[in-house]
Amino acid sequence: MTDLLERVLKGEVKLHEIQEHCPVPKAIAIRRRAIEERQGAKLKHVSSYSIDLPAVTGRNIDSPIGAVQVPVGVAGPLKVKGEHANGEYPVFLATTEGALVASVNRGCTAINAAGGADAKVLKDEMTRAPVFKAKNVSEAVKFVDWVGGNFAKIRAEAEGESKFTKLKSITPFYIGRNVWLRFAYETGDAAGLNMVTIATQRACDWIAANQKGAKLVALSGNVCVDKKVSGLNFVLGRGKSVIAEAVLTRKALKGVLKCSAEEFVDVNYRKNLLGSVMGVSRGFNAHAANVIAATFIALGQDPAHVVDGSMAVTTAELEGNGDVYVSVTIPALCVGTLGGGTRVETQRELLDAMKVKSSKELAEVIAAAVLAGEISLIGALAEGTLAGAHARLGR
Repeated sequence: MTDLLERVLKGEVKLHEIQEHCPVPKAIAIRRRAIEERQGAKLKHVSSYSIDLPAVTGRNIDSPIGAVQVPVGVAGPLKVKGEHANGEYPVFLATTEGALVASVNRGCTAINAAGGADAKVLKDEMTRAPVFKAKNVSEAVKFVDWVGGNFAKIRAEAEGESKFTKLKSITPFYIGRNVWLRFAYETGDAAGLNMVTIATQRACDWIAANQKGAKLVALSGNVCVDKKVSGLNFVLGRGKSVIAEAVLTRKALKGVLKCSAEEFVDVNYRKNLLGSVMGVSRGFNAHAANVIAATFIALGQDPAHVVDGSMAVTTAELEGNGDVYVSVTIPALCVGTLGGGTRVETQRELLDAMKVKSSKELAEVIAAAVLAGEISLIGALAEGTLAGAHARLGR
């Protein structure tokens, strides 16, 4: 170990090359030691973990040195009455933001008092959109017509031998002589980012071999739209498009949230709707990203997709009997229960503890948890206790 460490410190072996010279567990220790030597730091806590880091090396992480721990709290249980989720679920939140877990827990109490949250996945499609260049717009249109006429063959190439990757549609978009083909797939219980990338590459290889009217420029042309706030995803959806809703009684509003129905609706209208319009925001919600980020980290989802989920719309309407109908619509919630970070032991434990059986069930539970967070924050603003809660719990 000493000889190899010295070679690393001299620059003869690069950090990512260490495991070519020794087993992965030893490479992790040498890489971490090299960082400590170079930076004059001690990585005592980063080196302490229970996950099988060698097992995820090359799959979930490259050039590992250890693991970062994030505190995990639990809210709920939260009652969900969805198409796929039906029961009471613990809501696991990995966060360093004080008051977040307590806030979501209060929202869960309000929802449970209302009989639970209804939830439904409206659409389930993961997308990849390669960009092609034609000679001119006429050739671009001919190319798109050719793709439409050969959809069955393209689908067969894209799906290959996979039992879970199913190509549903190819939607074209034009700018000048440039054409984007937005491939939309069902990916089973995986979030499916890698699956659709590999499938689309197979499709593009076949397209390139069977026509000369347009040339592939890039496998991902940003019309997917991946890990960015996007009006296209807001309208068409990406991943799971899901809605969660509940009807809060006046009694629950007063007893749990300490505000009136009218105050609750007024805050939502002026903050989440009008305020978001003034802020030129793509998200019309109180803090959906807070709950999405915390559940994603706890449950092995890709945290970069929080930006997609942040485009949620929260509504609140007075019912005729004085109750309040409240909903959250999330057009692009990218989640899975297989693959990716769900293989990591700590995240797997929490997913198993939730007892979710499918990615659609998980999406409905997370949407209901986001609704709980929205309800609690709107109530705190209506009651005027937001700053006080953070002073007590967030310092």
